[in-house]
Amino acid sequence: MEGVFISQHPLVQHKLTLLRNRHTLSTQFRQIVRELAILLCYEATADLLISSVTVETPLGQAAGAEVQEAIGLVPILRAGLGMVDGIWEMLPSAEVWHIGLYRDEKTLRPIEYYNKLPVNPTVQVCLVLDPMLATGGSAVATVKLLKRWGANRIKFVGLIAAPEGVRALHTAHPDVPIHLAAVDDRLNENGFIVPGLGDAGDRQFGTA
Repeated sequence: MEGVFISQHPLVQHKLTLLRNRHTLSTQFRQIVRELAILLCYEATADLLISSVTVETPLGQAAGAEVQEAIGLVPILRAGLGMVDGIWEMLPSAEVWHIGLYRDEKTLRPIEYYNKLPVNPTVQVCLVLDPMLATGGSAVATVKLLKRWGANRIKFVGLIAAPEGVRALHTAHPDVPIHLAAVDDRLNENGFIVPGLGDAGDRQFGTA
């Protein structure tokens, strides 16, 4: 599907396998989420705008480049929080704005409960972060909120998706690139990705 990018990097596939393992403890799980976020961020930011600059090295002048776009990280609470620190290491000047959504267990629809976006956009690129793209409801709602806010360039960065979630996000927002480590088989009757890795929030925060 156009606009959907599945990482083929061997390290991504290796770490994703560790993440799926039901015997992986919360401490290791959190670390792997952080590492995967770094790797996926590297791929998702390959088209950032840069300008040419010249710097002085100890031995002379060197041509270089400087990123021109301000970046905002938008983790969908709470599972998206685990992806922030790794990306922040790559983009230490990035702003972080939190969007709180929970999925109604009966309707599987997202309910917004927290939003601390400033009045006007302060960044040129927004990375929406959520480990799991299941039904796609939370991602669709978050992107809609960011567009209403005035964000011009939005990308979704996640770990595992269900085909249903990819279709939902791509159909609602075809202009939003989707960067993932894997697309799994399907959703089960409870809206969980199969085979997936369970509840990413619970496994990160030790609340399973």
